[in-house]
Amino acid sequence: MYFPGIEAFLAIVRTESISRAAEWLHLSQATVSYRLKTLEQEMGGLLVERRKGAAKIHLTPKGENFFSIAERWEALWRETQILQASGSQLSLAISAAESISHFVLPPVYSLLSQHTPPVRLQIRTQHTQEAFDSIERREMDVAFVVREIASPSVTVKPFFAEEMVLLRLAVPGRLAGATVEMGELAAEHEVFINWNREFQFRHDQWWDPLCPSRVHLDTAGLIATFLKDARQWTIVPASIGAHMMRIGEFVLQKLSASVPPRICYKVTHKFPNQALHDTLRILDYYLQDIFGIQ
Repeated sequence: MYFPGIEAFLAIVRTESISRAAEWLHLSQATVSYRLKTLEQEMGGLLVERRKGAAKIHLTPKGENFFSIAERWEALWRETQILQASGSQLSLAISAAESISHFVLPPVYSLLSQHTPPVRLQIRTQHTQEAFDSIERREMDVAFVVREIASPSVTVKPFFAEEMVLLRLAVPGRLAGATVEMGELAAEHEVFINWNREFQFRHDQWWDPLCPSRVHLDTAGLIATFLKDARQWTIVPASIGAHMMRIGEFVLQKLSASVPPRICYKVTHKFPNQALHDTLRILDYYLQDIFGIQ
């Protein structure tokens, strides 16, 4: 892929003008136009519409589709430049589900950041399907996800399992660690997060799916925003429950019925690059130290 053309294209999009892009890149306008034209020839069609007298440029449909690809190319180019400048420095690109990255992996991140020799970390928050795709394309080196997806090119191993707990506001008479009957919890007062398929299946056995809660979230970071009423409740992994206890007046309790634990998985390519051997070995050492996995 013709990177000078990608650089010119992104500059044009960001400045909304070929002339301003030329100023930004410290190039002549003719050079920027030539690089854009060369890129368009490689792509087999126009990316930017040329309209005489127009104050701003406009992308063609192909250009709009290409923009996100160009940004990824730019990021990879920068990563390559950093890698070349750092010589043999260790590096690790980690993809992780939000709830794992924020509430489970910080001790691992801390150890990696203090490792000698230094490990250069790139951490990206992604949903499970995105994480698997990133590993398959070798864009990321390791992923931590909340469910398995069958793929012939990746290896999936559980690295952590944690119990699910009931989280509520701390009020007089509400005891930490007490067991709560499912019938005591009204569905309309639940702050619901679908942690995985197993959780959803059991949840629908205990509470009528036709009487859903008023609040559905896809991120644990918003729990404190909505859990404001003593009647409200939510079921969360223990790691998130512990975090909530540290930041607010909450109490953790047990449920009378057995809730399947949340299992977190580590995903790597079946044939990782040889250059990753040492870094993945360091990561596995810290995972073993913290979570006890083999």
